[in-house]
Amino acid sequence: MISIKSAKELEQMRIAGRIVAETHEKLKEVIRPGITTKELDIIAEEYIRKSGALPAFKGYYGFPASICTSINEQVVHGIPGPVVLKSGDVVGIDIGAIYDGYYGDAARTHGIGEISSNAQKLIKVTQESFFAGIEYAREGNRLSDISHAIQSYVESHGYSVVRDLVGHGIGKKMHEDPQIPNYGAPGRGPRLAAGMALAIEPMVNQGKYAVKTLSDGWTVVTADGSLSAHYENTIVITKEAPELLTHL
Repeated sequence: MISIKSAKELEQMRIAGRIVAETHEKLKEVIRPGITTKELDIIAEEYIRKSGALPAFKGYYGFPASICTSINEQVVHGIPGPVVLKSGDVVGIDIGAIYDGYYGDAARTHGIGEISSNAQKLIKVTQESFFAGIEYAREGNRLSDISHAIQSYVESHGYSVVRDLVGHGIGKKMHEDPQIPNYGAPGRGPRLAAGMALAIEPMVNQGKYAVKTLSDGWTVVTADGSLSAHYENTIVITKEAPELLTHL
């Protein structure tokens, strides 16, 4: 069942979302060739806790870290560790925080040092596809209107949207109803209503959309080894334009 958030609940979610957004900014300041993904994880966890929140991913179904760091062909759920980032890498960072029982969730993809023009375009199109999608995140529209807009934008640039993974409702739980694919025909699914909180997250591959999960049980990679990018924000449907809770 899709929950409609009260004004009080949205206030808590705004705080959680702001902490997530600020944590992304902290990592943006330090991400560079030579840093390890574990160092990024430590910085993020320290900032989240210092801000009065908890890292939402740590221990979630046994996930061993506070953030996800997905490099190059890794789509999502990469586990931070001793890997040293190098110039030319593309790294998706997904961050979640819990404040007073409410969740915020957002992802960004970064180019490390000098990256190829193709990688730059992939990151740009992925971010732009999110904003193309939320043009339709308005009261009275159907959920799949968002999905269709994302898919159309991505495919118009020659890329593919991952189909095995979806966005989701969010609130007192990380993953709530509804599931939100990044593809599909318009005019389907539940009608959007003010107070719905959604995590919209295009995952875009340079190659085909097929993915697989590595033996660690977490890291999802492109089946063809192509680059992937990820962009996500927690939003709230309002009477007018959607409100972005994880975007400073």
